[in-house]
Formats: sequence, structure tokens, C-alpha cells
Amino acid sequence: MRQLFTPLISLFFCGIAFGQMKDSIAVEEKLAEVVVTGTRTPRTLSTLPLPMTVISSEMILKSGVSRLNEILNEQTGIILIPDESGFEGIQMQGLDAAYTMVLIDGVPLVGRTSGVLDLSRIAVGNIERIEIVKGASSALYGSEAMGGVINVITKKPKTDRLDSTHSFRYSSFATNDANANVIWKKENFAANLFANFYSTDGYDLDKSTWLKNIEKFHNTTIQPKLFYDFSENLRLIVSNRFYSQKMDNKAVIESEQYKGDATEKEWNSQLKLEHKWNSNIASEYEFYLTNYKNDAFLNDENNVVFEKSYYNQWLFRPEVRTTFSINDHKITAGIGLNHETLDRTYFSENVTFNSQYAFVQFDYNPIEKLNILAGFRYDNHSEYASQFSPKLAANYIITENLSLKASVGYGYKAPDFRQLYFDFTNSAVGYTVLGYNIAEERLKELEAQGQLNEGTISTNFKNPLKAESAVNFNFGSSFKRNQFKADVNVFYNSISNLIDTRAVAQKTNGQNVFSYFNYNKIFTYGLESNVTYTFSKAVSLSMGYQYLIAKDKSVIDDFEDFQFVRPSGSGTLKINKSDYVGLFNRSKHTANLKFLYHIPKLKTDIHLRVFYRSKYGIYDTDGNQILDRYDNFVNGYLLTNLSISKKIHDKLILQAGTNNLLDYTNPDQINNLSGRQIFTRIQINF
Repeated sequence: MRQLFTPLISLFFCGIAFGQMKDSIAVEEKLAEVVVTGTRTPRTLSTLPLPMTVISSEMILKSGVSRLNEILNEQTGIILIPDESGFEGIQMQGLDAAYTMVLIDGVPLVGRTSGVLDLSRIAVGNIERIEIVKGASSALYGSEAMGGVINVITKKPKTDRLDSTHSFRYSSFATNDANANVIWKKENFAANLFANFYSTDGYDLDKSTWLKNIEKFHNTTIQPKLFYDFSENLRLIVSNRFYSQKMDNKAVIESEQYKGDATEKEWNSQLKLEHKWNSNIASEYEFYLTNYKNDAFLNDENNVVFEKSYYNQWLFRPEVRTTFSINDHKITAGIGLNHETLDRTYFSENVTFNSQYAFVQFDYNPIEKLNILAGFRYDNHSEYASQFSPKLAANYIITENLSLKASVGYGYKAPDFRQLYFDFTNSAVGYTVLGYNIAEERLKELEAQGQLNEGTISTNFKNPLKAESAVNFNFGSSFKRNQFKADVNVFYNSISNLIDTRAVAQKTNGQNVFSYFNYNKIFTYGLESNVTYTFSKAVSLSMGYQYLIAKDKSVIDDFEDFQFVRPSGSGTLKINKSDYVGLFNRSKHTANLKFLYHIPKLKTDIHLRVFYRSKYGIYDTDGNQILDRYDNFVNGYLLTNLSISKKIHDKLILQAGTNNLLDYTNPDQINNLSGRQIFTRIQINF
């Protein structure tokens, strides 16, 4: 496998310029493509001084995917990592999913039950494009944007007419995906109604067990949007999204089988007024309210309730933004507040966060070839210290074909509800996890109840838990000449005050009590590249590659605490610092190759994508609490996806394909690879 990719990787470094990321193999590039996520104002992608990827609706359609997690998993530098709940989180530039903010039409999603958003709950049938900004973006978006932002932008009416698109996709595991999207505009009024139904029987990689890897479930999404133009300078947008899912819930506890249901419900409502005061001043007034609920239960063999859990999160966010245009320069300023509540199982009470924020951004062009983007954001929060998040970026056009880009930014991730207020005891194993803000009081209660061994409480909780913070550097360039385009971005992230668990006491049953604490620094650095060559209007080839190093600085600085390992059957060995591999679940090499072939006479597109991920470690298997070369690793592997689309006429598109064409599975180590999935799809446009 290494031999297969050595020529590919070598090719990337022969004539590549450093650059902004845009993972696309579209036959004709949209030179003036406008994006909004990186600056919160419309900007031409080619002039943006930030590392950014744009996924168009055309590429989503040709890929044949049905959910957001599937299309993101095909992008350079993005890896989806399943957590203990089975949800797949986004890893970008080596940073965990908790550090990436996910937006729909510019407003954030909530519902990180275990720190990860379930991206499969977002259908792609009404997506206009997906904008991905990599690197610290807290200067505009605050917490959770420490590693980057993913903004899903839905379709909106453009001309006075009625358009509707209806599609149905059937794939392996009895998976159904039905979409209807209706767009209508007449004079000052416009509307967009999207509906999706998705169901699957799930999949099971180990038939010897009662549990499946993914149990049977179905969900429904309804997303209406209304637009009304009071005048050329005043527009009202009302957008809602309703999501509901029901899933079989099963568990085996101490060899006993339990089953029930798990339900999810989500509601998003956005009210926005766009007001253009004159040719130089424009404002946006936005009110956003969202609610996410998750309820689950398990019954025993006698249909008696064994366990119940619930999760109910609300977020209310009003925000006002104004942009001042002065010649070729822009100043954008905004203020807002967040009011967030969460009531969930294992919380002693309903908890509330309140924060207020303000941000300013200056988009400056001192000369024709140079663009500078500078800004900052200030957040005042009820539960942690105030945060000041600056950012500076620049784009310099050297020649018509070559531009240099660089950015430095500060990002932060606030302690979440779970890290502050969790109160969980595992009924099967017996360990306990306590949020930092309640740990001291609960430890005293456990000690008074005789549940702790004497003298084992190992810490105090006098100082508040700090927000995690990061400094992010990107340096790159974009080169384009004739049919050849190359983009590369070099990145570095340094994260301080990392929040993780630590044992704080030992229980009389031999299990530990854990809480959350700030640790020392971790760092990630590497390189991402994309190369595209358009042989003709019919044939295009794209190659992407990421090199990544991710390590814990405290391990490097205090290596004597970790240098003894006990590999199976080898006794105890002393290892060197060079044997330390780095953070768990990170691959040093990932790569992709995408081939698009258009056959005009047959109105057919063939889209082949090949993905490679090098080896990585999931657990410490030799007892020294770090990942070293003596641990067990998941071997590197290849995945291949193929889709074939045929347009019968302008109204009808037929599609068929296979994901994981070579049927690669590794059920012992990777639980989110289901094996070969064959699909067919029909789309009718009116």
C-alpha cells in the first residue's frame, strides 16, 4: 500500500505552490465563486486569505451521497472519527470534533451529547454549497470554532419561477432516502420547502452477537424558508428546520439483554432582516432559537423499565451586524448574546450559560495585489474567564497565476456543560465521572456515605476550569496555469489548557472517580495539498494529500514518566522519546484520488474516488498511557467509491454506484465501516 502511494505523494511536491485549500474536481472552475463563512460578508473565494474548501451542489449530486457526514468524509484533510455513541465527529488539522463549529445558513447546531454532533442528521438534498474554513475562527464565531467552521448553505430562490426537485435513493441494508425540494419566487415573495425521509435497517458486522453496529432507525426533516422583499433595500428571511428520529435501542449488561427506543427531536428557527441603508452601509438583524432533545429507555426481558435517559438543550442567540464599505475596504462589526440551557440525565439540576460578545473585522486593500483581513472578538461568559480572540490574515497576488496566503489566529473552546456539571456512575462497571463545578461537593457526599477509600481524594477545586485556547498558523499559496491547479497549506496549532479527565479518588469497589482538569499543551502541524489537472472538458483528475503530526507536549517534556512499556510476551522495555507516536486516532498520511469522466453524447458522468488512510492507534495496549510504536495499530487501508450518473433529459437523472467498492471491513477495530454499499437513485426535476 505504501508503494502504491509513494509516486502519488511525490507528484504533489513537484511544482506545487503553497496554498489555500479548495477540494474540487469540477470540469469548469467558477473563477468568481462568492463565499461568506470566512469573513461573514460576501467575498470572492480566490482572494480570500484563509485556508478554505468549497463543496458545490454539483459535486454532491455527482458523488451520490445522501448525508452530510458522507460528503465531508471525501474531502482532503477531513477525517470522521466515531465516538463511543457511534456518532462521527470531524477531525481537521488533527483537532478533535469538539473544536469545529457546524452551522446551517450561518447559525450553529447544538446537541453534542458526548462532545460530538451527529452529522448524519443533516440531509444534503437542499444544499447549495458547503463552506469549510480550516484553522482558528473564534475571532468571528467564538467557542467551538477553535479548529474551524463548517457552514452548510441551503438553496434559495433566484428567479421568478417555480422549480421542484424530487429524488429517491435505495441502497444496501434496506436504506431509503427520499427528498422533495420546492422553490418558488414571484415578485417580492419567495419560498423554499424541503422535506426528507430516511430509513435503514442498520448493519451488523458480527453476526455472533445480539447487538448490531448500527441499529434500525428512521428520521424525517422538514425545512421551510420564506423570503419577502419590502423594497430593494429591505429583506425579511424566516427559516425553520424540524428533525425527528426514532432508533432501536439495545444493550447487553452483565450478559442480560435490554431493548427499547431512542428518539431525537431538533427544531431551529431563524428570523433575519437584511437592511441596506445606502451604497456604503448594510446591516443584518438576526434572532435564532434552537432546541435539541434526546430521550432513550431500556426495558428488561419482562418489559419493565430498566434505565431512562434524556437530554434537552436550548440556545437563544440575537445578533446585529453592520458592514461599512469605504472605497475598496470594509469594516464589519457585530454584537450579540447567547442564552443556553441544558437539562439532562446525570445533571442534578437544569444549568444555564449566559454570554455577551462583540466582534470587529477590517477587510483592507492597501494596494491592488494585497488584501489584509484583521479582526477580533471579545466574549464575556458567566462560567469562565472572558476571552479575547484576534486574527490576522493576508493574501498577496505575486503574478496572475500565483498568490501567497498567510494567517494567524487565536481560538478558544469553553468548558461545556458535561465537563462542568456531569454526575454519572456506570451501573455495570462502577466508576464515576463528575463535572468540575460539582465534583468537590459530590466527593464529600461519597466520602460521608463510605463509598471512598480513606485518603484517596487527590485534589481540590478552588480555581475555575479554564477555557482551552489555541494559536493557529497557516501559510500557503495557490498556483494555476492553463489546465493545472495546485493548492497547498502548511499549518501549525498549539493548544493550551486542554481539558481531559483525571482520577481524583478511589471507591471502595476498586473503581475510580474521575473529573475534568486543564492539562498542558498539545500541538499539531502538517501540510495539505490538492492538485487538479483538467485534460479536457470531459476528463478531470484531482489528487489530495495531508501529512499530520499531533503530539502532547507534556509527554515530550516529561518522557521519563512514560518510558517503560510492557508489550505482550516481552516483559518490560525501556523506550526512547523517538518511539512516542503521538495522539490517538491520528494518521500521519491521508490521501485521495478523484477521477471525473463526462461523456457528452451519452449525457453520462463517471465519478471514481479512492481514499487512503495510513495506520493509527486507538488505545494504549502496553500500559504506559501513551501511544508508542509497541502499541497495537489499525493498519492503513483503501476505500473506493464509484458513482455513475445519466441525464435522460433535463427533467430526469438516473444514478447508480457503490461505496466501499472493495468491501473493506475491520469490525474488531473500526465500527463505522459497514462494507460494500450498492445504491440506485432517481431524480425528477420540474
